[in-house]
Amino acid sequence: MAAFLFALISMPVFAQIPELEKQGWCEGVKIRFFAGGKEGDGFAAIVHRGALAAARDLGADVEYVFSGWDSQIMTQQLREAVAQEPDGIAMMGHPGSEAIMPLAAEAAEKGIIMMYQNVDVPDVRAAYGGGYVGAQLAAQGRALGEEAIRQFGLTAGDKVIVQVNLAQRERAQRELGVWERLEEDGIEVIHMEGNPAWAADPNLAIPTVVASLTANPDVKMVVFPGGQALGNTQTYFEAAGLTAGQVKAIGFDTNEFIMNGFEDGWIHLTSDQQPFLQGYLPILSICQTAKLGLAPMNVDTGAGFIDVNNYQQVRDLANAGYR
Repeated sequence: MAAFLFALISMPVFAQIPELEKQGWCEGVKIRFFAGGKEGDGFAAIVHRGALAAARDLGADVEYVFSGWDSQIMTQQLREAVAQEPDGIAMMGHPGSEAIMPLAAEAAEKGIIMMYQNVDVPDVRAAYGGGYVGAQLAAQGRALGEEAIRQFGLTAGDKVIVQVNLAQRERAQRELGVWERLEEDGIEVIHMEGNPAWAADPNLAIPTVVASLTANPDVKMVVFPGGQALGNTQTYFEAAGLTAGQVKAIGFDTNEFIMNGFEDGWIHLTSDQQPFLQGYLPILSICQTAKLGLAPMNVDTGAGFIDVNNYQQVRDLANAGYR
């Protein structure tokens, strides 16, 4: 680690002291930024908007990468990014530690500053440095489960469906955290398989969601894995023959569709992770390391809960694509 940090502070970009009082003080620093999903999708669009704001404010030269939430595509794009040798890379951690580790090692050898957002890879960061901007996923999931128990009076024997892709556990920690917390109170958790591709097109999940709801007519609640799926609750539930409020719907993130779901009674609780910060802060951190030698940021962006009682406070920002 010491050698890695020394390599960073020895980079030529430190040849001149930046004029931090001026806008654009990060000019000349080249960054490859991973937004995660497809350009324009509900969550990735907010992350991208945060990154655009940081690039505008700081003057960094940023190239944006969109991956459709596909871990294999992200890994290949990271390989290409490392080969291009930018000053810094802000990488989504979705592929997991095993896939990212050798590329992080190569980046460290080349003196590339690494940041990670949305999904943490602590083993990679421990070995090769880098910071993390995003929610603490397991803790966020457990907190959401506990809040749902409190708000909806769930008790032992109640049935809850949790949609989660068990094949990629590192990126599923928050859904598994909900699952774990519910089971601690004797609530029966029914697994509904997830698929990362559904984040790019949540309508692809309609057959799976309908089948799960039809097979479990006495279910009290469904836990969705992200804002794209949660925002599509009305479509899923109407396809299954349900009415608004018949089954509680909870999950993660905010967007205009989730706000509409609160308004119309289809959605009842979500955990906000402020994706705008996941765009802005990794670029700020890379700039601070490149220009000032500062240690990378580690920021928990989890902001608590949004429900039917307080969604109006963030609705305008969500509709504008900032929350």
